[in-house]
Amino acid sequence: MRIVSSYNEEWEKKYLCNRIGDYEIQFLDGILQDHDYIRDDEAEVLSVFVKSVVGAKEMDQFPKLKAIVTRSTGFDHIDLKEAKKRGISVSNVPTYGENTVAEYVFALLLTISRCMFESYERILKTGKFSPDGLRGFDLKGKTLGVVGTGHIGANVIRIAKGFDMNVIACSVQENEELSQALGFTYVNFDELLGCSDVITFHVPYNDGTHHMINVDNINKIKRGAYLINTARGGIVQTKALLAALEQGILRGAGLDVLEEEGYMQDDMELLTDPHPNPESLQTVLTNQYLIDHPRVIIVPHNAFNTKEAIERILDTTAANIKAAANDEPINLVGV
Repeated sequence: MRIVSSYNEEWEKKYLCNRIGDYEIQFLDGILQDHDYIRDDEAEVLSVFVKSVVGAKEMDQFPKLKAIVTRSTGFDHIDLKEAKKRGISVSNVPTYGENTVAEYVFALLLTISRCMFESYERILKTGKFSPDGLRGFDLKGKTLGVVGTGHIGANVIRIAKGFDMNVIACSVQENEELSQALGFTYVNFDELLGCSDVITFHVPYNDGTHHMINVDNINKIKRGAYLINTARGGIVQTKALLAALEQGILRGAGLDVLEEEGYMQDDMELLTDPHPNPESLQTVLTNQYLIDHPRVIIVPHNAFNTKEAIERILDTTAANIKAAANDEPINLVGV
């Protein structure tokens, strides 16, 4: 069995090898698109992280491929229909950061609510030790609207209760047992938008969640609310977010993810594309504007990034690879 695996840091290679066992493995540094010249006629398992796009072109590089193992919970970077057509299984890491990402939600929220960035910047740039103009707001008593009550959403609710927040939620699959245990109420999406002081998203990105916040529903949001997104950028339409901020519908936002965030790392790729997408270009330009917006905190898709979470990802990835190698794939996703 031959395995091809991308990696980000050197230590990951040894960590994976120790857990996979006696399989032949080729490591590729960075994302798969950096190695589009490679063709491996023997590789049967491909392991990638979320920033590697795996479509028909990439699958063609590995003609004997029978399993794709993504080192992430999300799998929108993989063409599931194409994989199914070729008989290639796709496995993910269903849980690894339920507490990790939930903690980061409150890192963003507290940064906003207590003017942490502005406070630090004032000291750093001016040395002025004054709280003038830095008044924040309490989380206690505020209503948190949680979109998606899976593993991460449930942990967000637990933490919110520690701050004595009121919690409402909406989810495709409602968990009444969880609702009673944690003391929150399920409502429909429009009611959540209208009643929440803070809205936070914890759903996968797919056709059903694309642009859940959009130009047609921003007026349903409670005026003066805050939005937190640590899920996927495409859940929130960028131009709708900007409009909501400019119209005073949203008072602020904390974003770990952006639409077209791949181009934020290499905007030259978009500019030199022989067939540039005007909508993508507009989104990237809007993202640049939002970075400088005084009421927006943007961080680089970092909510997952703790030592413990990365090790949990690698542990599950190793288990997924070994299962695929034995023709018994686990943690399957598909269309």
